[in-house]
Amino acid sequence: MKTRKNAGRKFQPYNLLIEQLAEQAKEADNTILPEILVITTFPPRQCGIATYSQDLIKALNDHYVDSFSIKICALENEHERHTYTDPSVKHVLNVSVPESYTQLAQAINEDENIKIVLMQHEFGLVHESVNNFNSFIDAVQKPLSFVFHTVLPGPNDELRANVQHILNRADSIIVMTHNASDILVRDYIIDREKITVIPHGTHLVAHTNVDDLKRKYGFEGRTVLSTFGLLSSGKSIETTLDALPQVVDKTPDVLFLIIGKTHPTVALNEGEAYRESLIAKIAELGIEDNVKFINKYVDLNELLEYLQLTDIYLFTSKDPNQAVSGTFSYALSCGCPIISTPIPHAKEVLAGETGITFDFGNSEQLAEAINTLLFDENLRRNMVLNGLHKIIHTAWENSAVNHAKLLARTANGIKLQYRNPEVNLSHIKAMTTDFGMLQFSKLNRPDLESGYTIDDNARAMIAMGQHYKRYKDPSVLKYIKIYLNYIEFCQFEDGRFINYVDVNKKITAQNNNENLEDSSGRAMWALGYIVSLGNILPEEISKKAQDIFQKSLSLTKNIYSTRAMAFVIKGLYYYNRRVKDTDTLIYIKLFADRMVQMYRHEADEEWKWFEGYLTYANSVLPEALLLCYAITNDEVYKSIAKESFDFLLANTFDENEIKVISNRSWMFKGSKKERYGEQPIDVAYTILALRKFHDIFKEEEYLNKMEIAFNWFLGNNHLHQIIYNPCTGGCFDGLEEHNVNLNQGAESTVSYLMARLTITKYFGNADMVYFRKKQRAAKISALRTLDF
Repeated sequence: MKTRKNAGRKFQPYNLLIEQLAEQAKEADNTILPEILVITTFPPRQCGIATYSQDLIKALNDHYVDSFSIKICALENEHERHTYTDPSVKHVLNVSVPESYTQLAQAINEDENIKIVLMQHEFGLVHESVNNFNSFIDAVQKPLSFVFHTVLPGPNDELRANVQHILNRADSIIVMTHNASDILVRDYIIDREKITVIPHGTHLVAHTNVDDLKRKYGFEGRTVLSTFGLLSSGKSIETTLDALPQVVDKTPDVLFLIIGKTHPTVALNEGEAYRESLIAKIAELGIEDNVKFINKYVDLNELLEYLQLTDIYLFTSKDPNQAVSGTFSYALSCGCPIISTPIPHAKEVLAGETGITFDFGNSEQLAEAINTLLFDENLRRNMVLNGLHKIIHTAWENSAVNHAKLLARTANGIKLQYRNPEVNLSHIKAMTTDFGMLQFSKLNRPDLESGYTIDDNARAMIAMGQHYKRYKDPSVLKYIKIYLNYIEFCQFEDGRFINYVDVNKKITAQNNNENLEDSSGRAMWALGYIVSLGNILPEEISKKAQDIFQKSLSLTKNIYSTRAMAFVIKGLYYYNRRVKDTDTLIYIKLFADRMVQMYRHEADEEWKWFEGYLTYANSVLPEALLLCYAITNDEVYKSIAKESFDFLLANTFDENEIKVISNRSWMFKGSKKERYGEQPIDVAYTILALRKFHDIFKEEEYLNKMEIAFNWFLGNNHLHQIIYNPCTGGCFDGLEEHNVNLNQGAESTVSYLMARLTITKYFGNADMVYFRKKQRAAKISALRTLDF
């Protein structure tokens, strides 16, 4: 009886733990997500703010998972009523009915799950009921965030009072330009810290071939000018029409596209009077063959294609107080050179050879600007590149990150969890020729002149091997073969590898000027990994990889570069999974002992590292030593691996972000770490190492850091900008102090894919939150089956 009583005491904490975990799992499954209520116009209503809100909400839902639930309160009036089929539309506010404001305020206050209200503000939306609107925002007892789509300078007393009322009530304010922020601070009373500048969002595009698009739409051989948006007299289209004769005189094939239907409110009040006046002017000027109306509400994909085939985009608004234009932003993101009237947005963005501005309504200046651009191809190209670098931070994905972070700060109870993007091989495949993977790209366009490296093809072979292991997609085998054949091409008869080959398949002189140990080590890693997949890959692939590996193995004993040894160790580790060979163990111990000796020579109480500096691909060193432990069970390897890895993590992670060692300047023993200059490859290698350390040590903190590190690609970095491009499947080349490098080369793109597939191995295709639920359930199951 005594034994049973003691056993009962022993079981009690485990039973309690099971109950706690079960209760947590139940709570997690039944969690009601905190709600964000967005008050805005919304489709099927056709207006700029409705489209803006639809794009923003989609971006937020696409970028985050299990973080919040977005519901919509659709704004309408007695003249514009709609039937909403989107299930996210929860409320409707009829601004023509005072009771509608009262009922909405009551509903918001009584709904405990609404954590914050986001209001898309434009005075034109509530002009008939400003007093009711002011009373409404005073009555709402939840945090309120306002997005100002227009900020007017020099307000009269009435406007100033109404704007000030909003500023006083708001918990946070969003504007789209720095100029708008300056106006609020200058002309009203508000602390600048209450204002956040989040530019109008834009869509990432893959920059399809212009000639192909012109053929698709029947504009082959035409020089295309365009403008788009819901048509109204404020667009001042006549300014362009009056300029066209001077343009046609020099470029007879020019075609001006006027894209968009008449604004519904204008159509309701004026009919098609403005469009008809334009048609009359076109006839009067005799330019019927040079103008085409696209008289419909164009869907997004078609619109983006029209903009990509545009040679010059024209923005001719005659409103000097128009703070921002979504049409202008979309054109810039599609790679259009832009000529614009000097609205504040244009003056802010087009400075520095990004575009041309001209005076409001001045057709002579416009004609001169168009002709200048049409006959200066270099200027147009520079404008496109400058524009893309300026506009990329406004991608809807980045807008979502900045909105989400602000809303989470403003409200209580919102915890952000990033959604893992779908695995996308498009850019990997685009970068691969029949010979191998190209080294660089210009934006997302492969650069043939950059040639090939064994570095990139080795990494690509590993990534595609990971993909095949996970998905068994037979189309991937073609690419594994291409990369394997390239590595074979780079191997001399004596087993040595070269790295660089040009577009004509000629070995370049660069091979003679660089130490090739690291690239040789990467080749061995890749070959060993492919050998390890011999049970699922065709025999011809695994056999060839094994032959190439063996041909070079004996030469590796002469490698002393720390990273090269680490890469070779990784290759040996994977090779050993498939081929049990005493030579493998000999080489593993050889390299492991060298690394231990280097560590003991350099490490002290403060600096626990193998070298007197932290440079690139640092995490591969402790990871390699840990792999040596996994094969040999030598506790020295395990101890030094963990000690050095934890030292590295302490220097690259803070509580919420990873900040890898800068490529501007290495971190030397006794010196401070420089910030910025972060490379995707270092983040990816960190994720690979964290995975292996979690495998061995089972510490949840390694798992947490995997999530933090991967979220760096998704916007959890100092710029709050995406590094992975979900539109192309490519990865931007680096994160600098003020910008992202927009080129999407082989190293960065393959590194991202390796990281993404490592995350997939751990969490499946699910996201971290879902994985946590599965993990909790697994713990419950395991505890229940323990034999105490």
